[in-house]
Amino acid sequence: MSHVRVVELAARQHNRFSRRQVAELGFSDEAINHRLARGDWVAAHTSVFAIAPALDTDQARWMAATLTTPHSFLSHASAAAAWGWWDRPRNFEVVTRPGNGGPQRLDGVLVHHSEQLDDDTTERAGIPITGVPRTLLDLAPHVGTSLLARCVREAIRLRTTSAPEIVNVLSTRHRGRRGSRKLILTVSRFSGLPLHRARSGAEVMALEVLRDAGRPMPKLNAKVGGTEADLVWRDERLIIEIDGGPFHQDVGEDARKEAIWGAAGYTVLRLPAESPYERPAELLAIAPNVSAAGL
Repeated sequence: MSHVRVVELAARQHNRFSRRQVAELGFSDEAINHRLARGDWVAAHTSVFAIAPALDTDQARWMAATLTTPHSFLSHASAAAAWGWWDRPRNFEVVTRPGNGGPQRLDGVLVHHSEQLDDDTTERAGIPITGVPRTLLDLAPHVGTSLLARCVREAIRLRTTSAPEIVNVLSTRHRGRRGSRKLILTVSRFSGLPLHRARSGAEVMALEVLRDAGRPMPKLNAKVGGTEADLVWRDERLIIEIDGGPFHQDVGEDARKEAIWGAAGYTVLRLPAESPYERPAELLAIAPNVSAAGL
């Protein structure tokens, strides 16, 4: 019965499984070594095995890499390849696991450590992997600007992520992290939008909605009366605030800012954070219109 459970486990994991996993299924070290010696199982790494015969596929190598150490996620160039927008040669696979300290080569796999993996991981074809924005951020300090631009372009073209999603991850979990400014500037160049001042994905989505509708573009997070506002049209004396997220959690502070902007002669309108994503017509209904201005 234990053998059947190993077969089922291998079928879920691209024919790769770890010593720890089969030990949990009841296999002793002696039983594991016996199957290896008999050729029933073959070693992919020191502590990762496959049922013979074992095909060497990308998915199998990626799965094996995540099994070499507990709680590991495919990351960096390996994750980019798994997401479908990295085609350069790789001499080894890369994973990231919780912890701290510099990267280490363990059992032919490069292991990174991170204390900021929460909400940055997912699965792809059953393989634990860093999400696309996190993968791009991990790559940013280690690749040239042209290669990073290509990765961003392909990641968005293949719909594995979007400019708002990248900005949202950077602004909520990784603001100021190494590579974040380089990545946001790359996304800005790709999208043609002034994203370097963006505070949330909702703001980026609002800019995309306005651009695609041919509307006048606002200043993003510009100061009015010494206080920063989300979307500012100076000629029209209009501010649109997109409520939600870490910058709009204090109702009293929002009211104080609104009083300052009103005193400066600005009309202040508000939209919930989900509006640019789910109901873009709400933004277009209150934003300046080029055609109307020209009448």
